Amino acid sequence: MDEWIDYYDSTHTIYASRLHRDLHFDVIARDIIGYIDSPDAVVLDYACGEALSAAKVTDACARLYLAEPAPGVRGRLAARFASNSKIGVRSLDELKQMDAASIDLVVMNSVAQYMTPQELDSAFEVIHRLLKPAGRFVLGDILRPEVGMIRDVTALLRFAATHGFLRHAAIGLVSTALSDYRELRTRIGLQRYREDEMIAKLGAAGFRAARAPRNIGHNPWRMTFVAQH
Repeated sequence: MDEWIDYYDSTHTIYASRLHRDLHFDVIARDIIGYIDSPDAVVLDYACGEALSAAKVTDACARLYLAEPAPGVRGRLAARFASNSKIGVRSLDELKQMDAASIDLVVMNSVAQYMTPQELDSAFEVIHRLLKPAGRFVLGDILRPEVGMIRDVTALLRFAATHGFLRHAAIGLVSTALSDYRELRTRIGLQRYREDEMIAKLGAAGFRAARAPRNIGHNPWRMTFVAQH
């Protein structure tokens, strides 16, 4: 995962435009809010990225922890939300020091594909310890082995056409094809899981899991799972 952390900590071109970036985080925030059951909930966003719309999530919960492995991104998060007393920024290592059974909802979205199976198992172990007995773990944007890149492209173009940045999206796809992201994706690869494989993997970590009816975010060909102790 280290090379991917370095990539996302750099000045990258993963978003086609500022509008694309902002909409991306707005949609994720909206979907996270949909899983918050109570205004008293404590929520953890695991490997959250820039989390530009995190303040919207805090309107629906009591406390939000943003855990991020990339130090540059983490610094920007701390600065951006310094005035929001409901948001705490943590490194992934710091999660290991947090109290057990202290989190109502953990969300890990569009992260598992960048982790080795062993890294993902370790993350599941940390999350299982942090989650309250009645809490939920939402694992989103899981890539499927039978679904190729063309589906990702189609999902992006549909999202762009709906929200008015289709030209930028087309240009961005060309830029991405020539970027470090494509080189890393080709060289390292992304982890993909069948539905039964991920349910079994979560089960081995102590979770009861099922696939959600729809994925977090804009890509309907990826999977989201909801897990509990």
